[in-house]
Amino acid sequence: MSELLIPLDKYLAAGLHIGTQQKTHDMEKYIFRVRSDGLYVLDIRKTDERIRAAAKFLAKYDPEDILVVATRQYGQAPVKKFGSLVGSKTIPGRFIPGTLTNPNYSKFIEPKIIVVTDPRSDSQAIIESKQNGIPVLALCDTENLLSTVDIVIPVNNKGRKAIALVYWLLAREILRIKGIIGEDEELDVPSSDFELKF
Repeated sequence: MSELLIPLDKYLAAGLHIGTQQKTHDMEKYIFRVRSDGLYVLDIRKTDERIRAAAKFLAKYDPEDILVVATRQYGQAPVKKFGSLVGSKTIPGRFIPGTLTNPNYSKFIEPKIIVVTDPRSDSQAIIESKQNGIPVLALCDTENLLSTVDIVIPVNNKGRKAIALVYWLLAREILRIKGIIGEDEELDVPSSDFELKF
């Protein structure tokens, strides 16, 4: 497991692999096993691979052409922090219908790619992206459907620490790929800074 982006125990500590008690056929290939309590467990190696692939894909875009969305409370702080480090646009909190489709709306934007924290709670953003042919990258848990998602990061998208760690890793990898930080350099903020504080 030495080739992972971070040590395995860090992934495990953040609960990145803990899924739900439901699984969809779409997500089956990312599931490692089912626990005795009925929770599906995601394959960390596959999550790690998908984070790398997602970062490479996002790094091809100008940061201001990327829109990152999180309606759910636990996703809002990580999305804001990601945006401030990478330079992408963010919508933490309620996604107003028409944001991507109504040019008369004062906060109308035309991203080239959208990142959603949960396809279920961020469904309005996905609907509008699809109307405009904008690719969708999504953090998907074991019970998510992938019919509207172009790029998947299989992860516990309900956990505060898990969401924070994914956005931290994405930011770090994008900045490394773009040469903004050295390829072995760490971000000057720990992943815990990405977490929602109570």
